[in-house]
Amino acid sequence: MKLLILTKRSLLALAICLMAGVAAVGVTVSSATQAVQTAATPKVNPIYRVESSKKQVAISFDAAWGNEETAQLLDILDTCGVKATFFLVGDWVDKFPDDVVTIAQKGHDIGNHSNTHPHMPQLAAEEATAEITSCNDKIKALTGKSPTLFRPPYGDYDNMVVDSVKKLGMYCVQWDVDSLDWKDPSPEQMTKTVLDKVQDGSIVLMHNGAKNTPAALPGIIKGIQDKGFEIVLIKDLIPEGEYYTDVQGEFHLAEN
Repeated sequence: MKLLILTKRSLLALAICLMAGVAAVGVTVSSATQAVQTAATPKVNPIYRVESSKKQVAISFDAAWGNEETAQLLDILDTCGVKATFFLVGDWVDKFPDDVVTIAQKGHDIGNHSNTHPHMPQLAAEEATAEITSCNDKIKALTGKSPTLFRPPYGDYDNMVVDSVKKLGMYCVQWDVDSLDWKDPSPEQMTKTVLDKVQDGSIVLMHNGAKNTPAALPGIIKGIQDKGFEIVLIKDLIPEGEYYTDVQGEFHLAEN
């Protein structure tokens, strides 16, 4: 008969193996639990485009950093007789209050792009709400109107962000047509990018500080109109009523 002799070394090795096995089981159980929780919580999407039987498109500009091109963009929009939606960061509002007033006076709509341009999902719900309300307050103080639209910085969002916006009675808005002007393409490239993708209910993204956007804007406006689209404000693109967004972020009115 063979005897199993356990030395201190073998006992230590056995203990390590047992501990590793318990840890592995714990990780597996934890991962499985997280997967179940994630699967049980459906993703909520912002509005990327709007289901519409009308041939309407909205143009938007994000203003977070510079201000070099704003006046020129406003002049072009005036000349073309087009209104756009400007999403402003609270810090930008602090730096350029006169431009905020001018944008509003010219009939463009002003949306909220957060107060300090953070990655919103990295914040607690209370912090995310404060980012939105602080920017709203700054814009309302200058224009007399509080924004009804919010666009997450960097396009970065999660369910908490979308829910926080809805609780404030606002719409969380993204885009389905990115001009990619932030990459400094040529005006011709930018125009082609937009016109190749635009469709009924589209929301076009541009930036007030991109260097080639003013040169591209007249051609983009003309090209959209030549396709038979009317250019409207985002708030006018979105019909009133209970709604939902599908997996692609398309806005649909809820059925009664």
